[in-house]
Amino acid sequence: MKIKDVKLSSNVLLAPMAGFTDCGFRYLCSSFGCGLTTTEMVSAKGLLYMNDGTKSLLNYDKSEKPKAVQIFSNEPDVVAEVMRRGILKDFDLIDINMGCPMPKVVKEGMGSALLNDFKTASEVIKAVERNTKQPVTVKFRIGFDFKHIVATDFAKMCEDSGASAVCVHGRTKTQLYTGLADWNEIQKVKESVKIPVIGNGDVLSFAEAEEKMKNFGVDGVAIGRAALGRPWIFSKKYDNVAPKNVGEIIRKHFQILQNFFPEKLVLLHMRKHLACYVQKIPHAKQIRHKLVTSDNLQEVLEIIDKLFIN
Repeated sequence: MKIKDVKLSSNVLLAPMAGFTDCGFRYLCSSFGCGLTTTEMVSAKGLLYMNDGTKSLLNYDKSEKPKAVQIFSNEPDVVAEVMRRGILKDFDLIDINMGCPMPKVVKEGMGSALLNDFKTASEVIKAVERNTKQPVTVKFRIGFDFKHIVATDFAKMCEDSGASAVCVHGRTKTQLYTGLADWNEIQKVKESVKIPVIGNGDVLSFAEAEEKMKNFGVDGVAIGRAALGRPWIFSKKYDNVAPKNVGEIIRKHFQILQNFFPEKLVLLHMRKHLACYVQKIPHAKQIRHKLVTSDNLQEVLEIIDKLFIN
């Protein structure tokens, strides 16, 4: 798949996930063949002030390629200024989040709230596209609720506003992450626009991603929660069987983060990842608990060796 002038090596991509798609995890996904990685959602307004928390979301390893940054905003002037300053120049694509269902985002008129405000959404897309040469993509849901399914019209608006591709999550805002993703609606989007369409929702394996592309005609598939603890999901070789060197993979995740953060922060951040990495380890409840509560990096690494290497 090609998004404007960016060629992807695979049509199976990593969906951005707040709190999880850090630079270490994205590096691992990329190393296993992920076609495109995307940062956690970053506030466009926050980028103008660039505090440490915002800056950390932009960290990346040089081996991560191609990579996208996802921003969120409902202010065209703000996103235009971010683009003009070149803050995101190191990324290959700029993705705009118009699908986040979280109340703190929606109540401010951003994320999924823009599904009810085509005018502002269009102005934001145009403001980004006119101020950068990078391809601009938009991620959104099929509608705010089941009474307002707007996916096809919203996709057409995105295309008309200058988006080079769209990624559609097959749920509504009110569904959050419950129920099932509606891939028939995603297929309607694909049939309504000429730009690439990436589907997202309920894809649990590389094989399922291929099935979605075949059955619903989408150009690509973005995998989110199913990749947590399984960055190798982007490799057809390891679709159903984990690699033998999982311990080394986890150590690499730690190593990448240590290039950017002090040990204490790395340990705190890795706890949620470790819970995912070890969730299917049999007969290891106590050791799993120790792994995700320890404040000693060396101890954590020794536990990982015991679980995976030995």
